[in-house]
Amino acid sequence: MSLTLCAFARSVSTAAFIAAAPLAALAGGEVSFIQAVEPAGLDPTEGSPVASGQVTWQNVFEGLVTIDRDGALQPQLADDWDISEDGLTYTFHLRPDVRFHNGAAFDSAVAKFSLERILAEESTNGQKALFTVIETVNAPDAETLVLHLSAPSSDLLYWLGFPAAVMVEPGSVETNRSAPVGTGPFKVDEWRQGDRVIMSANADYWDGTPALDALTARFIADPQAQVAALRSGQVDGIAEFGAPELFEQFTADDTFTTHVGAGEMEIVAGMNNEKPPFDDVRVRQALMMAVDRNMLVEAVKSGYGTPIGSHFSPASPFYEDLTDAFSYDPEAAKALLTEAGYGDGFEFTFKVPTRTYAQRSAEILQAYFAQIGVTANIESSDFPATWIQDVFKDTNYDMTIIGHAEPLDINVYARSPYYFNYDNPEFNAAIAGIAAAASPEARAEGYRSAQEILAQDMPALFLYSEPKLGIWKTGLEGVWLNGPVPANDMTDVRWSD
Repeated sequence: MSLTLCAFARSVSTAAFIAAAPLAALAGGEVSFIQAVEPAGLDPTEGSPVASGQVTWQNVFEGLVTIDRDGALQPQLADDWDISEDGLTYTFHLRPDVRFHNGAAFDSAVAKFSLERILAEESTNGQKALFTVIETVNAPDAETLVLHLSAPSSDLLYWLGFPAAVMVEPGSVETNRSAPVGTGPFKVDEWRQGDRVIMSANADYWDGTPALDALTARFIADPQAQVAALRSGQVDGIAEFGAPELFEQFTADDTFTTHVGAGEMEIVAGMNNEKPPFDDVRVRQALMMAVDRNMLVEAVKSGYGTPIGSHFSPASPFYEDLTDAFSYDPEAAKALLTEAGYGDGFEFTFKVPTRTYAQRSAEILQAYFAQIGVTANIESSDFPATWIQDVFKDTNYDMTIIGHAEPLDINVYARSPYYFNYDNPEFNAAIAGIAAAASPEARAEGYRSAQEILAQDMPALFLYSEPKLGIWKTGLEGVWLNGPVPANDMTDVRWSD
């Protein structure tokens, strides 16, 4: 390759990750895991929420490349690639003899179809904007795929490892939402909506039969019900336990293995930057200074989690701690509101998705805002369906709160349209500079600059990064301890001797 695999890899590896690798194992067995949010569909190439990928990415669907448990880029359905000197041509050499669960062959024509489907005018892919730099896709022979770009894109390889870029079999497109067909180690046998997705091992998997015979994703939103399911043995674990105040009971129980990991999800209170008073940067900055992020983390996450000052979590190699930019100072916040013409405060609607972390955070923010004379009227919005339509698509809101879970997604603030309705030419130029970066150093500098612009301009209130609280039955090995990608990748999971 003209560029090595590691050139654009990101790593958040620790010794703990190494310890997570499978040791000894018994053949077969089943694993059932909890997922708090049931996706609207099981095809991660449709829509925006991450929930579908948390069920099917790597378990059912695979991409040309993938992102591993350490956050590093790895080959997958493409086992090698070359990038031209000008950065405008990517040539992928595809893995031979790969078949989809329905028996159809994976080849360059399928890869071409999959990428062109993402780029199509009628595409509903939530990450479509990441791939519009791809100008044409060619398949000169069955094992060669060539992408021609309109401009260099230093992050393209990484984005091709996202759930949104998995390969899909053309004949299954219309049914992948409910009965997905991929190339992965597990096949979907049944989706009992409102309850679970049942998967079984793919005996014809190109990389060898998986260690597990069966895999089940259980949809349990209520934390108390999650605890009950774990305690009763109905499920074997959860990768992202949502009730940190209940976590310690598992840490003291040797029938379970627990881990406080790092994830990529940043919790932000997004504001409609086109709508008064949020179109005034002084108002946005004042609201940030009204919030004690350390106390917010303590109250919402029992101290688990990390305050953030811009749109990266500490799991990112590009993370900067910018929480000092507008730290907690309610008196300064009041003065800034007065300067902006809102000395008597104002009132707004806080449209909050029905997620535990969001509801808890919103109630605490409401109290903090009240201390500077701002009234936030909380309105619950059913997640995902209602919130996606009302806030994300129609931008019919004043302020909301949501977790952004895709890695390296700081570029969303440069998208138009996007629910923040934020437009800053300086920030857009920083994102363009990252795309054109000719070296890892230039790329890192671009991400530093982008974070610092957001920390000052405050298009959203940057609150905290979510911890990844994992709880698993003792004896289960190979589980991802950290979350460089929102996933429940069970490829290497197995029961120990």
